[in-house]
Amino acid sequence: MEIKAVSGDITQIDAGAVIVNLFDGVKTPGGATGAADKALDGAISRLIAEGEIKGEKGEVTIIHTLGKIPPARVVVAGLGKQKDFSPEVVRQVMGTTCRRLRRAGIERAATILHGAGIGGLGTAESAQAIAEGALLGLYTFKRHFSKPEDDGNGLKELTVVEMDGSKLPLVQESLDKGRIFAEAAILARDMVNEPSNFMTPTNIAEIAQKVADEHDLEATILDKPQMEELGMGGLLGVARGSAEPPKFIVLRYQGDPDNPGNNLGLIGKGITFDTGGISLKGAAGMGEMKGDMAGAASVISAMKAIAQFKPKLNVTAIAAATENMPGGSAQKPGDVLRTMSGKTVEVENTDAEGRLVLADALAYARQMGIGRLLDVATLTGAIVTALGDICTGAFTNDQELLSAVISAAGTSGERIWQLPMFEEYKEQNKSQVADLKNTGGRKAGSIAAAQFLAEFSEDTPWVHLDIAGTSMSDRESGYQIKGATGVPVRTLVNLALDLAEG
Repeated sequence: MEIKAVSGDITQIDAGAVIVNLFDGVKTPGGATGAADKALDGAISRLIAEGEIKGEKGEVTIIHTLGKIPPARVVVAGLGKQKDFSPEVVRQVMGTTCRRLRRAGIERAATILHGAGIGGLGTAESAQAIAEGALLGLYTFKRHFSKPEDDGNGLKELTVVEMDGSKLPLVQESLDKGRIFAEAAILARDMVNEPSNFMTPTNIAEIAQKVADEHDLEATILDKPQMEELGMGGLLGVARGSAEPPKFIVLRYQGDPDNPGNNLGLIGKGITFDTGGISLKGAAGMGEMKGDMAGAASVISAMKAIAQFKPKLNVTAIAAATENMPGGSAQKPGDVLRTMSGKTVEVENTDAEGRLVLADALAYARQMGIGRLLDVATLTGAIVTALGDICTGAFTNDQELLSAVISAAGTSGERIWQLPMFEEYKEQNKSQVADLKNTGGRKAGSIAAAQFLAEFSEDTPWVHLDIAGTSMSDRESGYQIKGATGVPVRTLVNLALDLAEG
C-alpha cells in the first residue's frame, strides 16, 4: 500500500473515505473533526448527542457524505480517554480502522495526524504510528490458497493530510520510517506463519542471505561439518533426529567499524518444527510448533530494518536453526552433550531443546567478542502460564541493559515484564552426571530455563526474552491479526537505535 503526505483540508480530499477522530467524552468536536462536522451540517455532533459516537478506543463510525463534500465517507475513529493516549493507541486505531475500510471495499483513503493537536503527540510520532498501524493491521497471509486475492489488502492508498505545508518533509520521512519498522515485523510474521515444509532451516538461511544481499550485510551460514569443528554439541544433538540439515546463520551490520567494542548481539532460537523429539508432545496443537522459530525470524527481520536505519553500532544477528524430530538417530533422555563452551549437559527431556541450541549460539557470540547479548526464544510453556499472551517475559544479568530493552519496548508498544533471577533457582538445573541438565522441572520453569542460558552468557551483559506467549495471537485486535505477531522485531530495532544514540 502506498502511504504519502499531502498538504490541504481533509474535507476537500478526493477519496473513498477520510478518517478523523474523537476522544472519549468529547461532546463538541474540534479541529479537523469539527471541520468535517460543519461540512456535514452537524451530523457528527448529532450522532454524539444521540450516543451513537462515544469516542471509545476502537470505535469506528462511517458517515456517508452524500455529495456534500468530495470524500464519499467520513470515518470517525474513537481514540479512547485522552489521559491514556499514546502512539500505541494510534497504531491500534489505524489497524482497526483500515481493516474496516477494507471490508467496505474502499481502495483510497485519507487521514489526519491523530493526536498531533490536543492529544499531545509530535508530528513525527503520529505519522510513524499511522504507517505502522495501517500496514500491520492490513497484513494477511494467504499465499497457500489456490485462488489468492490480488495482494490481500484492498486498501491501496493512504494519504496523510497536514494543513501546514512546511511539515510535509517531516511527515513523509516519519511515514517512511514507520514503513521500515512495519515491513521488518511483516517479514517475521511471514516466516512464522509459513508451514514447516516451507520454512526449513535451509529456507531460513536463504531468507537471511536475501536480507544480507539486499541490505549490504555480511552473511555467514555454517553447515553441519563446520558446527562439528566448533563443537556445537547442543545444536547438533537436537538436529540428530531430523532429515533436514541444521543451519547456523550469522548476519553482521558494521555501523561503527572503528569501534568494534560498540556492539550488540541478537540471538534467535530457530526450531522450525518441534515435535518434542523422543519426549514427544501430544498431537493437540502440535501444528502450532511451526512457530518455534519465531526468535530466529525476529532477529533476522530486525536486521532488515537496522541495515536501513544505519545506526552507529555494530550489530550481529545469530540464528540457530534445526528441526526437533523423533528419528532413529535422535538424542534420547539421559544422553549427555558437550556444548561449544565445553560445558556438558544431561538431556533430561528432549522437548527442552531450545536452550540447547541457544547455549551454542551464546557461546559463539561470546567467542566473537560481542559485549551485549539479547536472545529471543519461544522457550517455555511456563511463561504462557505466568504472563499469558499479553507480556513477553524478560530475564537478565545486567539491569542497565534490560532497562534499555524495556524502554525500547515502550516505544514500540510491545509489553515486557521482568522475572527474577535469584541464585537459588540454579539448583533446579543441577545434574548428577553432567555440569547441567536441560530442564529444571515444573516449578518456575521459565526462570530455570533462563538460569540455564545464563550459564552460557556467563559474565557478558545479557537479556533473555521468552516470547512463547506473545509470538502468536489467537484473535484480531488493533494492528494485531490472528497468527504471527512479529513481536519483538520493532523492540529490537528501537534498542539498536537507542544504543547507537547512547
